[in-house]
Amino acid sequence: MKGEVVYLYAFDVANEIEMTKIQEVLACKPTPFELPTDRTVPRDVPLYKPLAIEPASQSSFGGTPVRLLIRVYEVGVVSILMRVSFAAARLCELLPFHKPVLDDGRTFDVVARDLCRQTCESLKDVMIRGSMTSEPEAYTVFCLTEIDAVQDVNAWLANQYREVAELLTESEPDTLSETQIAEVVRIRRSFAKTDAVVIDWDAALAIDLTGYIDDVLYVLELANLQLEEYRVMDGRLDGYLDRAYEDVKEHRFGLFGTYSKTLGALRVFRVDVTKLNDEVTHISKFFGDWHLARVYLGARERFYLDHWRNSVEDRLSQVDGLYTVVNSDVGNKRMLWMEVLVLIFFAVDLFAILVLKR
Repeated sequence: MKGEVVYLYAFDVANEIEMTKIQEVLACKPTPFELPTDRTVPRDVPLYKPLAIEPASQSSFGGTPVRLLIRVYEVGVVSILMRVSFAAARLCELLPFHKPVLDDGRTFDVVARDLCRQTCESLKDVMIRGSMTSEPEAYTVFCLTEIDAVQDVNAWLANQYREVAELLTESEPDTLSETQIAEVVRIRRSFAKTDAVVIDWDAALAIDLTGYIDDVLYVLELANLQLEEYRVMDGRLDGYLDRAYEDVKEHRFGLFGTYSKTLGALRVFRVDVTKLNDEVTHISKFFGDWHLARVYLGARERFYLDHWRNSVEDRLSQVDGLYTVVNSDVGNKRMLWMEVLVLIFFAVDLFAILVLKR
């Protein structure tokens, strides 16, 4: 069997990237990523097109050149793809690809981070509130484009469930239970006899004997990107809410609505997160191809994207509730002080009438 292993890295690097202002990335002119497909799709469905470049690479793994791809997304994400070809007799021979080290001693994670930093340096003038502080969301896809004497991929796959499960979970041979194997291969999709994809939490197996696998890879890349964005949003909201709750608890806000810096930042962050949540949620609207849509739905289920989105939306609701409490408290204090001031002015006026006019 022949194919390649594709390593996906999604880096959250900014709140937003102004795509129209990008002239070049790493001294290369980026182009919109095109997704050709031979299946019938609606003509009026727009395709989301990130900017893509393929920088030159001198890296190799086991003597095999490593192909590098970079895609830049408007939602503030840089996606790094590293692709390595292979030839193997059995799936278990691919287990070492889970933790690859380049021939020069660097890990793929280190190379991806360095490449992202260089990309961010090229994009620094078009990044809005840029920061590369979080860990990337990584995902591995084992792609098969040739299997000896196999015409029906699904029939072949039915006899390989144990090896597939062991490969995707990095398990020793003959150690997994039948229940675990069934769970690993539960989310699988196929359009024709020549293709199939099995999606697990940390890795996937994608097969297409026609040789074209990029459409499925792109779907998995988008799902991985969404997971990274929701994870970052959730973490940032946790931090802001913790500080905001302390401010409310200790009454660190002014009488006339001049809240503390934390609450002020949280108010701005609420708008940013709401906008980003909407963009990330709708970034996958390009699916006019129903097969790709089904692949995405499978990845969404496996990555628990709905749970992450619900978590973010719940925290946004907590932010709204927090502002309601703060505004109510500030309003009540304003009314109290206004009544006090009215009483003071009344007392002064009464004093002037009764005492000063004598």
